[in-house]
Amino acid sequence: MGLALITGGSRGLGAALCDEYRRRDWSVMEFSRFGSGVHIDLADTHDAADVFGTAFSDLSAHAIDEIVVINNAAMLGPVGPVARVAHEDIQAHIDLNVVSGILLARAFAAALQERDCPKTFVNVTSGAAVKGHAGWSLYCTSKAAMEGFVRAFALEQALQLHPIRAINVNPGIMDTAMQAEIRASHVDDFPERERFVGFKLGGQLAQPDSVAARVVDLVASRPEQGATVSV
Repeated sequence: MGLALITGGSRGLGAALCDEYRRRDWSVMEFSRFGSGVHIDLADTHDAADVFGTAFSDLSAHAIDEIVVINNAAMLGPVGPVARVAHEDIQAHIDLNVVSGILLARAFAAALQERDCPKTFVNVTSGAAVKGHAGWSLYCTSKAAMEGFVRAFALEQALQLHPIRAINVNPGIMDTAMQAEIRASHVDDFPERERFVGFKLGGQLAQPDSVAARVVDLVASRPEQGATVSV
């Protein structure tokens, strides 16, 4: 049995990934606040740690041929100059976009490290990890932080007898709620707004279901440990 565990699986790319793995006859466990799977508040790091720990521990008794864990959940905002962002909003962003991803990887390794089957941890990244954008200081920071974590986690795993393959996957720009949020931004908060409006008007946004199929194929191709690959 192939098993995919996906955060943020209630909409957008996460929902499309759940559908794609199910279409390929995999079992899927989805984590989100509003989906039909495992309920979790990823911005509450104590709740996230408990839910991940329980979910992965419960899997230890099951026969699994391959495991793919996808850290997909993320938030864009707050958008705007960091001087106007409240302390608690900064903390909530980092908790959801960074801390929850690290907790996901930690729970995976702690419970299933010795499982002798193909195991992959996938972090959904963005071009914002390597290029700054005015108004996106938090998003650029969190995406860069998770890419760095995955590279280090991959080096740790390379030393294990039964390693987890850890990779970053950049899905590109897609027609999702996050893109709608970008287009709704005020130009004073996000000076590049019109460029993203142009992506929508020009039909340059990929559909999540087609991107999900390519992501699943990329993961199945077994990229190099610690690699960052683009759809």
